[in-house]
Amino acid sequence: MKLSKEYLQKYIKPENFFNRDLSWLEFNRRVLEEALNPELPLLDKIKFVSIFFSNLDEFYMIRVAGIKEQLRAKVIDTSIDGLTPIEQLRKIESTIQPMLKQLSDFWREEIIPRLKENKIYIYNNLDEITKEERDALNQYFLKEIYPVLTPLAFDPGRPFPYISNLSLSFAILIKKPSGEKHFARVKVPGIIPRLLRIDNIVKSKPKNGSNGTYKYVWIGDLIKSNLSLLFPGLEILESYLFRITRDTDLEIQEDEADDLLQMIEENIKQRKFGSVVRLEVEKQMPEYMIDTLIENLEISRDDLHIIDGNLGLSDVILLYDLQLPHLKEKAFHPVTPIIFEDEENLFSLIRRKDIMLHHPYDSFNPVIEFIKLASRDPEVLAIKQTLYRVGPNSPIIKYLIEAAERKKQVAVLVELKARFDEENNIFWARELEKAGVHVVYGLLGLKTHAKMTLVVRKEIDGVKRYVHLSSGNYNIDTAKIYTDIGLFTADQDICSDVSEIFNYLTGYSEQKTFRKLWVAPVNKRQKFLDLIEREIKNVKTNGKGHLIFKLNALVDPLLIAALYEASAKDVKIDLIVRGICCLIPQVPSLSENIRVISIVGRFLEHARIYYFYNNGAEEIYCSSADLMQRNLDRRIETTFPILDKKLKKYIKERILETSIADNEKARILLPTGKFISNKKVFNEDKLNHQEFLMSRKTTVSKKILPKEIAEQII
Repeated sequence: MKLSKEYLQKYIKPENFFNRDLSWLEFNRRVLEEALNPELPLLDKIKFVSIFFSNLDEFYMIRVAGIKEQLRAKVIDTSIDGLTPIEQLRKIESTIQPMLKQLSDFWREEIIPRLKENKIYIYNNLDEITKEERDALNQYFLKEIYPVLTPLAFDPGRPFPYISNLSLSFAILIKKPSGEKHFARVKVPGIIPRLLRIDNIVKSKPKNGSNGTYKYVWIGDLIKSNLSLLFPGLEILESYLFRITRDTDLEIQEDEADDLLQMIEENIKQRKFGSVVRLEVEKQMPEYMIDTLIENLEISRDDLHIIDGNLGLSDVILLYDLQLPHLKEKAFHPVTPIIFEDEENLFSLIRRKDIMLHHPYDSFNPVIEFIKLASRDPEVLAIKQTLYRVGPNSPIIKYLIEAAERKKQVAVLVELKARFDEENNIFWARELEKAGVHVVYGLLGLKTHAKMTLVVRKEIDGVKRYVHLSSGNYNIDTAKIYTDIGLFTADQDICSDVSEIFNYLTGYSEQKTFRKLWVAPVNKRQKFLDLIEREIKNVKTNGKGHLIFKLNALVDPLLIAALYEASAKDVKIDLIVRGICCLIPQVPSLSENIRVISIVGRFLEHARIYYFYNNGAEEIYCSSADLMQRNLDRRIETTFPILDKKLKKYIKERILETSIADNEKARILLPTGKFISNKKVFNEDKLNHQEFLMSRKTTVSKKILPKEIAEQII
């Protein structure tokens, strides 16, 4: 038996797959459930409310926009689960609408009263505040807001104004003294916070809350109460807020782009002009006004969301910044592993043994120190690195520039096509080029998603190479909230593979084989098929096979088919899938040996880990890649082995097994596509995977444990 594409086709039937987008919506439902969790502190509830709406915005900008583009192109092909584009849209809307109502009711009936209990007030009506506060807010409006507002008329002489993506606007009906009625639009400025702190504006009150009291008004309500100043001599008959979402997915014809940097800059400018895919309006908006918007935005009623509450609640994340620790989960600070406290040179440490970091439990500082040391060490000859999402004010960029200024060879692949980070990456690419860094922008038709750093150093016994590989980005901000695996190694085979991948990225190469790394799109899918097949054969000969995959998304039909085949041949399969899962578990004769769980918690589960039992000679690989067609076929990705026995033990026992045993945050995927809490399945002692790891990290200290024991735990 060979797991060939032809052999696996027997499983590729619509009834064997969940719809990708509906599966993602179930992930966002799990985010919603975290907001609803009665045990979660108030400000953390608000954080998850914000994440839910932010996720949904991106879902419409990318996924829903893509389906609507298919409709415009009259595409009638079905998705792998058998749904046409119109069927997908109908199911998406019927899934989303109840969630929106549930969260709107929860915000109004639960969050707002709880905020009041804690002396945090959000006023929807300026009549609810004192005259002194109203006067101060009106003065603030005149000085800070009024100058940036632009009323835009809509009449036969002036076309319907352009509405930018995700912007909040007022639709206004005005009446002239002559009795003529006209439509106008006023945009709510995005450069001013949606929620205005009253006590920061009323000068006679302390800025940090009066007697522990925090008062807010929505900027929209302040603007609405002062609209008459924008239309002097006219009567404001009606005014209501609306918000639109546009298609923002960039389409880059790379084969026609002589200058990719310039092409992407032009595409970013065009992004704001993408077609409208969603219109959100206040519940009170009258039908004639809705019809006016629909007609002029060139959309249909199917694109309309009527919201009973505040629009764009992703903006409430600013409340999380309040310094009220009693309303948040206990603070956690990443730990620097004890091995880095050694006075030994970092390169010497890496040469002696592989070192693994598990973010955010382990600090990201050793990664920054690695780049810093490489930039300043006179024996370092070259640094090569891939950058996908760097973030603002990156110290890594600073040290790469410093290395170039010190005349080291520095080559950086900056992925300009990293969605929504294009502008930031363009800025850093230009800064690096100014310093003399060799900057490349990836391969034609492929995104470079691999996370790699290579340092070349001259030593007494010759030139040596040091590598850092990771499942996550070189981003100091996300390293605090995303769970990722990073590996420092001087393994010669891995270093040689990384060198050759960089040659592939910066030069010309048709290399098809590597020593220890799996590389997409070269051999990653086939490696997975081969090792899944090995587990099947091991069950036949030795009676046991076991796979544990931890990843963000499982979508690829061929690998799902291979997992179905493995299940049918009695391989035990545990899948820990944070987001999209198109595989249907626990179906007799198809997937009865497959169990799928998902963990949505304090940190975003982001590490990709692939475990193969291999007759007891266990193999563990970490990766930058999920099992999706894009990661396997259209991206440069690396999958690297964990070779050190202690590190393998840590990953298996501390990460994989505690994830599977989690009965606090984990949810189990049912064959229906819905999830149930693991609490309903297990009655053992409580285990929260992320809290377990936080507690283990904070107890590891030289003061508590002997160094050799602490190193084993880390």
